[in-house]
Amino acid sequence: MGLNETPSSERVHIGFFGRRNAGKSSVVNAVTGQELSVVSDIKGTTTDPVYKSMELLPMGPVVIIDTPGFDDEGALGEMRVRKTKQILNRSDCAVLVVDATLGKTEIDEELIRLFVEKKIPYVVAYNKCDESGNQEYSDGLAVSATEGLFIHELKERIGALVHTGDAKMKIVGDLLKPLDLVVLVIPIDTAAPKGRLILPQQQTIRDILEAGAVAISVRDTELKETLRKLGTKPALVITDSQAFEQVNKDTPDDILLTSFSILMARYKGFLEDSVKGVSVLSDLKDGDKVLISEGCTHHRQCDDIGTVKLPRWLKEFTGKKLIIETTSGREFPEDISSYDLIIHCGGCMLNEREMEYRRKCADDAGVPFTNYGITIAYMNGILKRSLMVLPDLGNMIP
Repeated sequence: MGLNETPSSERVHIGFFGRRNAGKSSVVNAVTGQELSVVSDIKGTTTDPVYKSMELLPMGPVVIIDTPGFDDEGALGEMRVRKTKQILNRSDCAVLVVDATLGKTEIDEELIRLFVEKKIPYVVAYNKCDESGNQEYSDGLAVSATEGLFIHELKERIGALVHTGDAKMKIVGDLLKPLDLVVLVIPIDTAAPKGRLILPQQQTIRDILEAGAVAISVRDTELKETLRKLGTKPALVITDSQAFEQVNKDTPDDILLTSFSILMARYKGFLEDSVKGVSVLSDLKDGDKVLISEGCTHHRQCDDIGTVKLPRWLKEFTGKKLIIETTSGREFPEDISSYDLIIHCGGCMLNEREMEYRRKCADDAGVPFTNYGITIAYMNGILKRSLMVLPDLGNMIP
C-alpha cells in the first residue's frame, strides 16, 4: 500500500447482493462507471466475490463488493453462498439488486432479514425497470443498469446510508501534546517486509505527525543507545509487540511504553475486552483449544508471529499441551464454541464492522477474546506497564 492510499480497512465497504441473473454485476458496473465485473446472461457468472477499491462520490474511498448469486445451487453453490454470508460481516451498507421483471422472491426477503439481523443499512434497487415498465416502488427505487436510468439517484441513496465524517478515534494522537517526542521501535528482521513499513507503523507515524508531535524510528537493537543520546525524555515508546521483552529492559521505568498492537486494538474498539480476556492464559489446561487469528495474509516466514512464535510462547508460558489452531485473512470459523481462548491480531487489515463481528461472536459464545500485544505483554509480566499510557485501563491491572 502506498503512503497516499487509503487502506481497505479504512474504506466504507459496500456489498451488492441478490439472486443470480438479477443484474448485480451490471448495476455494480453502472454505479462505478467501470467494467469491474463480468456481465453475462448465463446464471452464476460471478462465481467469487469481486473487490474493487475506488473513490465513489459522495462517500469518498470505498470498497465495492460484487457477490455471487444468493440462490446458487450444488456443492460449489453452497460454498459461494457461505462466502456471500461472510461478506455481510464486513459490509458497512448493502445494495439488494432485485430483478424488476420478476419482483421480490423469498431469496430477496431472506437477504433483507439478514441485513436487519446484522444491522446493515440497505437499499433495494429494482433493476431492469426499462423492461418491467414500473418506476415507482415504496420500498426501493427503480434502476436500469443497461440504460443507465436512475443510477445517479442510486448512488445518492447509497451515500446517505453511511456517515463518512472524520473518524472519532485516533491511534495515539489524542494521547499526545504538540512537540511530544515519540520513539517507535521497529525491528528489521527476516519477518519484516522488504523496503516498506507495515500498515500499523505507517498509520501511527501519520497520527503522531497530525498531532504536531515528533516521531523517531529506531530498530530494537539501537533503542538503548538512542534513548541515551536523545537528551530529552520521550513522552512514549511504542514497540512491535514481538520485541516487548528487550524493549522493556532498555526503556527506563519513568518512560511510558506500549505497542502498535495494543494501540491498534484500542483504535478498532476491542482493547478493553482484550485486557479482560487475557487472564485466561493462566488457567489453560492440557487439551484446551486456542485460536490465533490474523487479519492479513502475508507470506509466512520461518519465525512467523502468528503461526510460530505465539504458539511457542504460549506453550512455554502455560507449560500445557494446548491445541492451537490458526486462521488468516478473511477466514474466521463460523462456530467458535469449542475454543477456550481467541487471540487476535490488531486487526489493521479488517474494517471496523468485521472486527466487531468477530469480537461479538466470541462474546456470544462465551469465549475470552484478547490480542497479540496484550498476550505478549501479559506473558512478559509487563501488562500494567504497557497500559499505563491509558491510565483507566492500566489501573485495572493489579
